[in-house]
Amino acid sequence: MTKTQTQHLVLDPCLLGRPVHRLPLFAAQLREDLAQAMRLPLNRRYWGSFQVDDVAFSRLQGREDSLRWLHFSAPGGSIGCAFERKALLAVLNFRYGRGKGSLAVTDESQIKVTNTEERLAVVLGQQLASTLAGRIELNLPAVDKGEAAAEEIRPATGSHPPKGTWVITITVSETGGTAGGRIFLALDKQMIADVLRGLLPERDTSRKAAKAPGPLAARLQVGLNGRLVSKEVSLGALFDMRVGDVIPISLNRAEVMLEDSRLFTAAVTEHKGKLCLTSFEDIE
Repeated sequence: MTKTQTQHLVLDPCLLGRPVHRLPLFAAQLREDLAQAMRLPLNRRYWGSFQVDDVAFSRLQGREDSLRWLHFSAPGGSIGCAFERKALLAVLNFRYGRGKGSLAVTDESQIKVTNTEERLAVVLGQQLASTLAGRIELNLPAVDKGEAAAEEIRPATGSHPPKGTWVITITVSETGGTAGGRIFLALDKQMIADVLRGLLPERDTSRKAAKAPGPLAARLQVGLNGRLVSKEVSLGALFDMRVGDVIPISLNRAEVMLEDSRLFTAAVTEHKGKLCLTSFEDIE
């Protein structure tokens, strides 16, 4: 396999039956949310000349020491955030530099990490985590939305996300330029569970409103036959019968049968022009 071939996600048995195939839909929604958030007056100070090129899900394959992870507490869990340094420096240059394209250094390792850069990473990470948490909350069913949704996204302590963690990769670039890079948002188990729960197809509300089924004995339908009368005649008398002949019978109690089994006897009555069975008695 060449290096240019697409790396497909490895099937996780723990996710069978969950709408993992719908994660690209969430990525498209988040991309639109990020694009709108970057246009807000408060955020334009940092993202004024940037655009979101791509948003995609993947699983963390290993530890990358070149990434410095920040952590933020959200109502539903924890969100990790890491920047490719070239992306962070591009935003830093736009905010505090001389404008688009003014950063001439191509090797970010030659640039010393400053307190301003670290503070900017926290500010941007908080903005991105807030947008992500908002999209997750918006997708959840109304019954799963708690009062904690209004809590502010705050910086928190944490360690490097473990291997297999779900990561959202956001690719940004300068409008009409080449500066930019990737930003990574890591979701803990609770957060990715909320993402997948929000992607479940809507259930049939009529099924939810239906009453719980009763006991099996009340739901099981059986067919009963009522035998009103039986009379024995000779074969010769049967062949001698003509249209209009009358067979004299005496109507006693009817037999109630389940297939060929006699269960009850019952009295025959008339009600509104219909024959009915009543006064059931068990057959001993």
